[in-house]
Amino acid sequence: MLFWSVLAAAVAALSLGPSFAHVLESGPRLHVWSPELWREATVFNQQFKLFLIVGAPLDIAAILAPAVLTYLLRGDSPAFGFALGTTVFFALALLAWFLVVSPANSVLATWTAGPIPDDFDAIRWRWEAGHMVVAGLKFLGFISLACSLVTMHRPA
Repeated sequence: MLFWSVLAAAVAALSLGPSFAHVLESGPRLHVWSPELWREATVFNQQFKLFLIVGAPLDIAAILAPAVLTYLLRGDSPAFGFALGTTVFFALALLAWFLVVSPANSVLATWTAGPIPDDFDAIRWRWEAGHMVVAGLKFLGFISLACSLVTMHRPA
């Protein structure tokens, strides 16, 4: 149980971290950066390459490890419910990424150097807001995990 508890907490924290970073940087990216700077940093210079290489496996692990913990906690109420909530919130975060951020990424992949595309504002807002939604769901999942860990029955 200790192994799965620590693993679930570690991968949840590591998955939440980059998403929270997106939220922290969104203000300047939306309100201060010029469209040219946003496009250069986000699309052309691979600023987020490691978010894919490292983040994607962590996002999957942040669903699977709490799912195993949920199974191990069956019959241990309320820890089971919180662990199940963790699994659901992290799964919803990944679903939100696929429904909101991934379509924006598909558009970003078509952009080339030159004039700013006409749909720039809509795509930028979708991309940034999508990451905020993902971060919010992961935060709720992390809180649910913390509640699960502190309510687990411990043998005497």
